[in-house]
Amino acid sequence: MWTYACCSFIIIAMIQDFDYQNCIGPLLDWFDTHARVLPWRSDPSPYRVWISEIMLQQTRVEAVKYYFDRFLEALPDIASLAACPEDRLLKLWEGLGYYNRVRNLQAAARQIMDEYGGEMPADYEKLLRLKGIGRYTAGAVASIAFGLPVPAVDGNVLRVMTRLTADDTDVMQPAFRSRLEETISGIIPDKRAGSFNQALMELGATVCVPNGLPKCNECPWESFCLAHLAGRETEFPVKSAKKPRRSEEKTVLVICDGARTVLRKRPAKGLLAGLYEFPSETGFLSPKEALLRAEALGFSPVYIQPLPDAGHIFTHVEWHMKGYLIKTAETESVPRGLILADKDEIETDYPMPSAFSKYTRILHIRLGKKEL
Repeated sequence: MWTYACCSFIIIAMIQDFDYQNCIGPLLDWFDTHARVLPWRSDPSPYRVWISEIMLQQTRVEAVKYYFDRFLEALPDIASLAACPEDRLLKLWEGLGYYNRVRNLQAAARQIMDEYGGEMPADYEKLLRLKGIGRYTAGAVASIAFGLPVPAVDGNVLRVMTRLTADDTDVMQPAFRSRLEETISGIIPDKRAGSFNQALMELGATVCVPNGLPKCNECPWESFCLAHLAGRETEFPVKSAKKPRRSEEKTVLVICDGARTVLRKRPAKGLLAGLYEFPSETGFLSPKEALLRAEALGFSPVYIQPLPDAGHIFTHVEWHMKGYLIKTAETESVPRGLILADKDEIETDYPMPSAFSKYTRILHIRLGKKEL
């Protein structure tokens, strides 16, 4: 007991006196030899950095690579992004999820066209005023693309820095992020601001990892990381508990008229706004109830088959889905508010969320990873 208390006292004293300047050289040397080769790093232009940073929110690096290359090929600059039709834009984003990200991207692109002549502003405060750009993204673009010495604090940086100093402050507190940004602002090297911010992120993504034990023997900060010296690496960062997600039960109706499948467009506001989906109902329906619902939609069912249950987790809600494949007699006119589309049309023209991927696979429809 005395030993632990004594150790804690020493660690607290070390935090108060921590010399961040000793960390800069080893971190940059490590990054120079260990940085991953990524598509957006080969040409860190403002547009490419911006697109990559938005894609990387809530999405793994390996998953982003394909989508980044395809997106840049289709929309190579701010002008083309600003002018892109909505369905085309959402189709290019299909599979990445969190579709508000790409809507905000386009809104910001239109801001840049209107206010800055199509050129991204090389100014942190002006970047912050663009739609969908917060403090982290503004810092990343400003430092990586323009070399401005401003911090870019994401989850990786929070984890690395709290372990480095054994700081047990709740990182969900806004005041903590502001304090950390101030600390980094005081040490970020003017001539290598982008490399410094990327090095912090890279260290968190590849060495000081969130799940399981960090790879301390590979870390350039091993000899002076306070959490490591105290054997408490996995205790940081400290986060307050999130509110539990609510659950929703849904019945998905995969209605097929020969080679065509019924879709409908979701409302322009709310979850998965503007995307296309199979018709669905709240709650779990029996096969008889599902057939009656298909009839109410204007179809003449001739066959029904239960499909595997599926689930999908969003930020604040979790869907639990029961599905039915319903074959119908050929339909001469499409009921109002619905669309009949064949496989190729769905793959190229109608952006659908990955929440329904279990059912699109049954129809051999590929989402997200088809060349457009």
